[in-house]
Amino acid sequence: MIGSSTGPLTPSRVLIVDLPGPDLTPDQGRLLRQSGFGGVCLFARNFSTEKRTARLVSDIRDALGPHALIATDQEGGAVLRRLDVPMPPSPLALGVLDSEDAAREAGRIAARGLLDLGINWNFAPCLDVNVNTANPVIGERSFGHDPETVARLGVAWALGSEEAGVMASVKHFPGHGDTSQDSHLTLPTVDKPRSELERTEWLPFRRAVQAGVGSVMTAHILYPALDPDAPATLSPAVLSGLLRLDWGYDGVIVTDATDMHAIADRYPAGAAAPLALSAGADTVLSCGHGDMETHTDHRQALLSALREGRLSEARVHGACARLDRAVNRFPGVPAPYTADQRSLDTAQVQRWAEQALTWVGIPPRLDPALPLLLIAPISAPVGGPYGDSLSGAHLATLLKEIYPHLHTVLHDDHDPTAALSLLDRFPGIPVLLATTGRWSLTELPRFLASRLRKEQRSALHLVLWNADQAAELKLPSLISHGFRPANLQALAQALMALR
Repeated sequence: MIGSSTGPLTPSRVLIVDLPGPDLTPDQGRLLRQSGFGGVCLFARNFSTEKRTARLVSDIRDALGPHALIATDQEGGAVLRRLDVPMPPSPLALGVLDSEDAAREAGRIAARGLLDLGINWNFAPCLDVNVNTANPVIGERSFGHDPETVARLGVAWALGSEEAGVMASVKHFPGHGDTSQDSHLTLPTVDKPRSELERTEWLPFRRAVQAGVGSVMTAHILYPALDPDAPATLSPAVLSGLLRLDWGYDGVIVTDATDMHAIADRYPAGAAAPLALSAGADTVLSCGHGDMETHTDHRQALLSALREGRLSEARVHGACARLDRAVNRFPGVPAPYTADQRSLDTAQVQRWAEQALTWVGIPPRLDPALPLLLIAPISAPVGGPYGDSLSGAHLATLLKEIYPHLHTVLHDDHDPTAALSLLDRFPGIPVLLATTGRWSLTELPRFLASRLRKEQRSALHLVLWNADQAAELKLPSLISHGFRPANLQALAQALMALR
């Protein structure tokens, strides 16, 4: 096997790379074949039709050989790359259900939608504990704010995935939950004493290690209690010391993407790759977002470090040996996702969406025979791990089927003119005020909610992504825990019950 622990040293085997689009071009195939990368991570831009994506995976395997690890981020909720299969709920929705059986089955459902194409590695689930409501990038990707709950449900999810044939990767070790910064944009710091980290951030990861979960993904975050200088991804104290020696973990350690600003701004041109390997990582996620030169830079950085003695051959061989074991355990042989199984999984996802719906306060009675107002954003900004969101027009179309006399204003999150005009035109008419974004609320929905409260007008806040926003607007609320089709169908059913 190329790059195996007993074969010739192929340092680029430790790189997982990305691709620009839904097809593997001849030039890209030659680069993969000549470089001998360990695998590819697929993003939303790589998924198209089922047949086309299956061909892409097959072409990647033809270029890299049978040892290839094909990865993606199919977490559930808002972080999904493949959208033409049953979509697992967000981890936070599973936290609301608080069922290990549901979490385990959600992991299986995620895996079935990947192994169908031959994808054998899922960079999920998040075991970050959502202890900071100002966190810009974790939120609903966490199973909750209680470490024990995150541990129980997160480990169950990971084991469900692996039972179905796809290696899980618990992330972001040693914990991204207590920061108000996004490592996609900057280098956050979690400055907590070791005793507190052990009680909170580390507890779910330690349980995952004890359960033998196949891989762990690192966080690009400083933890001064362990290492005041290097982020966890590049820290021997965190990876070799805490994870390997103290906890005895012998699975694969994979870095988060090295194009994220927390790393790329400080270690450009692939310089982080040999540092991560030396620290204890087994594979480095190199993302160029269309720029294949990024992967060549990482490869050259590894070769230079080996040549100059900054990275040992033994360390690379050890990393390749772990990758060999992972591929042997999760070979990625496509397993057909039958129509009957898809139907069962779709029904299960729908039941979870209905069970996770959360009411806050006393909702108004909404009569479909009478006028009703909808105020919603035109669209929601996305970034970081998120690729799509719910448009106001789509929401309005859905609600119009329930409320034929619906009057809608879609706003840009800044100009209140149209929304105020609608309220003035229909005094006393009930209002649905929707928030559809992940990030912090702008002043406009706060202003509108304040006016509705002041007028004592019947209103219902539809919270269609970030559940924390319900408390901010102080209106009766219906929290969907997501905007996927199952969530919207559950929302519609709940609203019809208000007649």
